[in-house]
Amino acid sequence: MSTAVVVGSGPNGLAAAVRLARAGVDVTVLEAADTIGGGTRTSELTPGLLHDHCSATHPMAVGSPFLRTLDLGRYGLRWRLPEIDCVHPLDSGEAGVLYRSVRETAEGLGPVDGRRWRRLFGPLTDGFDALAEDFLGPLARVPHHPLLLARFGLPALLPARAVAGVWRTESARALYGGVAAHAFRPLHLPATAAIGLSVIAAGHRHGWAVAEGGSRAITDALAALLAELGGRIETGVRVRSAAQLPPSDVVLFDLAPRAVAEILGDRLPPRVARAYRRFRHGPAAFKVDFAVEGGVPWTHEAARRAGTVHLGGTFEEVAAVERAVHAGRMPERPFMLVGQQYLADPQRSKGDVHPVWTYAHVPHGYDGDATEAVVRQIERFAPGFRDRVLATAVRSPSALAEYNPNYVGGDIITGANTVTQLVARPRPALDPYATGVPGMFICSAATPPGAGAHGMCGAHAAASALRHLTRRRRRRHSPPPTAGRGWPGIR
Repeated sequence: MSTAVVVGSGPNGLAAAVRLARAGVDVTVLEAADTIGGGTRTSELTPGLLHDHCSATHPMAVGSPFLRTLDLGRYGLRWRLPEIDCVHPLDSGEAGVLYRSVRETAEGLGPVDGRRWRRLFGPLTDGFDALAEDFLGPLARVPHHPLLLARFGLPALLPARAVAGVWRTESARALYGGVAAHAFRPLHLPATAAIGLSVIAAGHRHGWAVAEGGSRAITDALAALLAELGGRIETGVRVRSAAQLPPSDVVLFDLAPRAVAEILGDRLPPRVARAYRRFRHGPAAFKVDFAVEGGVPWTHEAARRAGTVHLGGTFEEVAAVERAVHAGRMPERPFMLVGQQYLADPQRSKGDVHPVWTYAHVPHGYDGDATEAVVRQIERFAPGFRDRVLATAVRSPSALAEYNPNYVGGDIITGANTVTQLVARPRPALDPYATGVPGMFICSAATPPGAGAHGMCGAHAAASALRHLTRRRRRRHSPPPTAGRGWPGIR
């Protein structure tokens, strides 16, 4: 039986482990922390309330081509949907409101912008499951659905600002811009449209779901399936060098590229080592979790029913803030995500006290305290919020990096979404998961398709590892060449 070691137990590490174990490989997962899950951990950050530590809302995970093959419901994973997916309020009192339904969303945007919303997102939503097979993986391969991918890919290469120009109303422009800002990139740069298009299409197809009981349910289910398949997980084991790795046929690293370079050292080909050490990380998150009595008193009524609220004002304001953050300047009014997961999953609350999950976009490595800026930004759209807060839990960029070393400088998406790194991450290569060391692969969110709890980075890296094992097996069983065959006089 072939053997594998996976370093790191985030959703990608566990997805890789499960794919290998399903193929009959004996798998051991090594996790440095005392609990598994990476960015999908959940705990009582404030007394009695369940808070997701990082990843919280999962339109891409629900639609993940790999996770959907696993029947994780057998292992306790239940997806829960809010009444409204996302709201982006404006100072005018208006808001962009994103429903799961394309039609319902379009109706709220008025006749002109609604028609344009349907024209753009209707086909992407209808074809999302087929499209996901192509864009949730390395781009340097023959697509399964080339025409559909082209329909997505051409506008995806545009700046988000250009796509936002499709709509006339500020509500529609801001709604799209807030989702596009998930890329942590200035919205005037090429290819920043991609995140907004894909996340909105995924939500229209599958909804902005949360995991019942917290995001930890995703990795708990993967771990339970892995155990059923004979795999093992060892926690509290930090791998710092290749010498610490147990003997195995393949090794997969659910780690940032620089960490892989440190572990493998001189074993890496020089060109790969240079690429891993030069891998670029993006802006940071500043995370604040609140215990809020009675929930957030949003001025816009729809925001009180939304699983996610984006705070940033108009599209132009969001764009200006993202430019500032990218340039290393802390804005007075940062762009923010506010998660109200308890609306879909009430067990996270305690009576009328609810967990409210937030993070603000801040510069890479930001060492200040953005807590007051976060509170003020919420107060801007929910006057009286401050008076309802009973407790807070704060994680600065440095604390996020300590919690999960993949989040270098507080970069929770494990790599800047530059054009180069969108197309070729973590380095230009036909197989982006191969490290150049035979039998060793990288499977973190630094590889295609990038951040999220979808597990696709791990699944694709595991497929590369299985191809390596197959080639190795064939070489072992190939008959040796007969000496001198076909050459007269040679025996």
